[in-house]
Amino acid sequence: MRRTDKEITDRKLIDSIIHKSLACRIAICEDRMPYVVPLAFGYDGKNIYLHSAKEGKKIEILKGNPRICFEFATDCEVIATSKACAFTMRYQSVIGFGAAHFLEDIEEKIAGLRIIMRQYTDKLVELTGDDLKKITVIRVDIEQITGKRSGFNRNA
Repeated sequence: MRRTDKEITDRKLIDSIIHKSLACRIAICEDRMPYVVPLAFGYDGKNIYLHSAKEGKKIEILKGNPRICFEFATDCEVIATSKACAFTMRYQSVIGFGAAHFLEDIEEKIAGLRIIMRQYTDKLVELTGDDLKKITVIRVDIEQITGKRSGFNRNA
């Protein structure tokens, strides 16, 4: 990372940024053409879980190339000044790399969906066999992860 003064190395802070995020953006690639998509997600401290319809562009791309770059961002705000080139951003972000795995085992799918649901609600959500047939659950095994923040007090 070029700006080591903005780097986050504390894994607890990285995890808190992920848990505070509303969406996970994944970047995938097919035939040297990048594709970025925001998704609902879950995070268990080791893996990211995503769900999707069984068909579509991202599923086709991931089946051919399971390599993923992912991104989370929170607390984003423009900090304006009187000079255009002095504008800056306040933010906290996490970027990482991993590999996507399609979960086929029903118990693994249910566990992944429960992790996703915990990101958004404390309520126990019912999962039916019909629900499980309609969706794909993807586990992203995190291989590399880093955090960055700007516009925050370093001691905060």
